[in-house]
Amino acid sequence: MKKVEAIIRPFKLDEVKIALVKAGIVGMTISEVRGFGRQKGQTERYRGSEYTVEFLQKLKVEIVVEDTQVDMVIKKLTEAARTGEIGDGKIFVSPVEQIVRIRTGEKNLEAI
Repeated sequence: MKKVEAIIRPFKLDEVKIALVKAGIVGMTISEVRGFGRQKGQTERYRGSEYTVEFLQKLKVEIVVEDTQVDMVIKKLTEAARTGEIGDGKIFVSPVEQIVRIRTGEKNLEAI
């Protein structure tokens, strides 16, 4: 099993969710996060004053899937979240050793 984490633009969440649900992904976790990458923040104007927002608001989407689904999930995430501009985000894939559903005690694939 693998955990796929995607950092995306907040306004892309609906498109990402629809694409993943249509692909058969039944669960995901969404967190509000802040950060910066190559874009290194952005300059804003407020009441005539200019200031720099160093940490931009993003969303983190976390999904745990079978190894065979990873490439499909990456493809769907990329297609749905892409704008073509700097700041579209990143996708990280890491191994998951074990999953346990707290309510029933089911483990691994049954717990997803």
